[in-house]
Amino acid sequence: MNLDEVMQELEALGKERTKKIYLSNGAHEPLFGVATGAMKPMAKQIKKDQPLAEQLYATGNYDAMYFAGVIADPQAMTEADFDRWIDAAYFYMISDFIVAVTLAETDIAQEVSDKWIASGDELKMSAGWSCYCWLLGSRKDAEFSENKLMEMLEQVKKTIHESPERTKYSMNNFLYTVATSYQPLHDQAVETARAVGPVEVNKGMPKSKLLNASENIQKAVDKGRVGFKRKYVRC
Repeated sequence: MNLDEVMQELEALGKERTKKIYLSNGAHEPLFGVATGAMKPMAKQIKKDQPLAEQLYATGNYDAMYFAGVIADPQAMTEADFDRWIDAAYFYMISDFIVAVTLAETDIAQEVSDKWIASGDELKMSAGWSCYCWLLGSRKDAEFSENKLMEMLEQVKKTIHESPERTKYSMNNFLYTVATSYQPLHDQAVETARAVGPVEVNKGMPKSKLLNASENIQKAVDKGRVGFKRKYVRC
């Protein structure tokens, strides 16, 4: 399939109700409102096609950008490619669930994520922390430096409350993921989450809420999910 054919198929799969949900979460035009599950038959047909993925991502259409992540060949992407993708990510569903997920299937994932976390840019930081969550939830514990992850836990403890809004979500999720998916630091992550306490997001807005990694970790412990690893990062 070429670009025009994919765009026509995505438009045909679009639903107004799904489009409204995406818009309410931060997406903007152009988009069709395609449910991710509805993309699977087309993804199965195309499999991996990096040139087509690049064309789709460049459209700026949210559904096309998402599908680009589905058919991308992460091993064919360079650090410069990922930097270009994150620069075009205009809200968290792109930064955390397209770019970070694709990056998590590469050998440069930690290196690039570290750079983004240190950038000071909200969505790059969010993508960096999110990528570590995807990595920790899918790769063997031996692939990570325990000392490095301990330093990252300390960084979360010291900075999460003053971090940008979307970054708070990803840092909070990092606490949860270390506790549930990286067994060597389960206890330290639990202690860190308790020390951090509830994290307020959307402060001063009508829909302000609290994130509480400690409570979610306990729920996972109660369900026997400590040590959880997913088989695949991308669906």
